[in-house]
Amino acid sequence: MRAELIAAARADGRLTGVALTGSASTGREDRWSDIDLALGVSGASQIEPVVADWTSRMRAEHGAVHHLDVRRDAWLYRVFLLSNSLQVDLAFAPEAEFGPRGPTFRLLSGNAKELPNAQAQTAEELIGFAWLYALHVRSAAARGKLWQAEYMVSAARDYVLAAACRRHGVPTGEGRGIDQLPDSVTRPLRGALVARLEPDEIVRAFGVVVERLLDEARCSDPRLATRLEPTMRDLLDSTRAAVTARSSM
Repeated sequence: MRAELIAAARADGRLTGVALTGSASTGREDRWSDIDLALGVSGASQIEPVVADWTSRMRAEHGAVHHLDVRRDAWLYRVFLLSNSLQVDLAFAPEAEFGPRGPTFRLLSGNAKELPNAQAQTAEELIGFAWLYALHVRSAAARGKLWQAEYMVSAARDYVLAAACRRHGVPTGEGRGIDQLPDSVTRPLRGALVARLEPDEIVRAFGVVVERLLDEARCSDPRLATRLEPTMRDLLDSTRAAVTARSSM
């Protein structure tokens, strides 16, 4: 199917560039990989009709049953779900904005611009999101909203893992780099998985998240870790107290 889509893109006179993106662009494709293509469009005014035509093509010729749109600046990423559960990502950008936005971009035909590299989130930002989600564990658990509390514990954990991924130089987004982390990083975080939707279990897993958050902060910015530690430990203690108080009501 990829070859058919590439041939169709090369034959579409409205397209100024065709690029392979995703794992196939770097030779890391396997049977579970998506199909990812980026298409440069001649003029911003052509984006809408080009996207409409390619959507019709995906439905009529390749069995697309639904799609999701994700926008990043001038780029439109239309993500198709095919009837056989294959995912096809087609990214459309005006000619002036068409170029590599990351390391997985291989130009197949046409032209591409040299674009400034997208700024990755800093370690401080990732740690910041971790403590932000951690704050909401307490309020959710205190209100007896266990699903929300579990969501917040998991989100905080995922940002701790993202910070670790950044530190080890592997991808931070969508969990792509987690399996490349050393066991010394991931093993302690296994305890951060919530095993049961019960108050005591939420608090237990949250305690692991707090400890690992502080560990990760120490690795990237010891002074930040020193500032965070009293507050995070107080947060954990007050979460435990709130859960205990609620259970005794």
